[in-house]
Amino acid sequence: MALIPAQTLTLKSPPTLSPPSHPSTFPTSQSLCLSPPTSHSLSLFSTPNSTPRFSARRHVVSRATATSASDFSPAIGEILGDVRIFTAAGDSVQFKDLWDQNEGVAVVALLRHFGCPCCWELASALKESKERFESAGVKLIAVGVGSPDKLPFPMDSLYADTDRKAYDVLGLYYGLGRTFFNPASAKVLSRFDALQKAVKNYTIEATPDDRSSVLQQGGMFVFKGKQLLYARKDEGTGDHAPLDDILNVCCKVPVS
Repeated sequence: MALIPAQTLTLKSPPTLSPPSHPSTFPTSQSLCLSPPTSHSLSLFSTPNSTPRFSARRHVVSRATATSASDFSPAIGEILGDVRIFTAAGDSVQFKDLWDQNEGVAVVALLRHFGCPCCWELASALKESKERFESAGVKLIAVGVGSPDKLPFPMDSLYADTDRKAYDVLGLYYGLGRTFFNPASAKVLSRFDALQKAVKNYTIEATPDDRSSVLQQGGMFVFKGKQLLYARKDEGTGDHAPLDDILNVCCKVPVS
């Protein structure tokens, strides 16, 4: 199924959590990000000759749960290190090649998908904070699903996880409840001005060809070498980790 041509997303008023008024039309990137799905929009989560992947994936509940590094196996750094992803230029790399696996400190931000306006907002915030992270000796890495060349983030620190393998390894939330109905998704309304600024040059072409990916949630992780220091799974769409919290964690870690 072909995508509609690239377009600029204009937000004239804060988005709501109500269904689109014209469900017979192709859902906009805004509705894929924030609004409850219609029967038509659900058909976009599958590819030709396939069944929707959301029916088989886990973590579809909307119950709020706290996340911390202690919730993960001590070997999570080793496991994630073997996951293969792609650079913005399309070259295959492994997570263990992205930072020093002995003492290097890295912040790994996993975005929902590159066609999500809320992820454009997060990418813009990360870009503005990149210098602060680097001055603290911290490498900032962003990973998403879809076409990474459209995102407002430095290409040398941007990666694509086509099959969402890292998302599965880290157990990030996935499903209709998390994406469209979780109360945490309403947090984005308090950042409407930042969202409007971030999507100035937005294009829906960044959305993954596999529409089931729009049901994926992201998360934020801090590693020192292979050791996981901080972990936070996004509870819903636009429920991003406060960057000040991430910086505080990084500043407490001695950097060799």
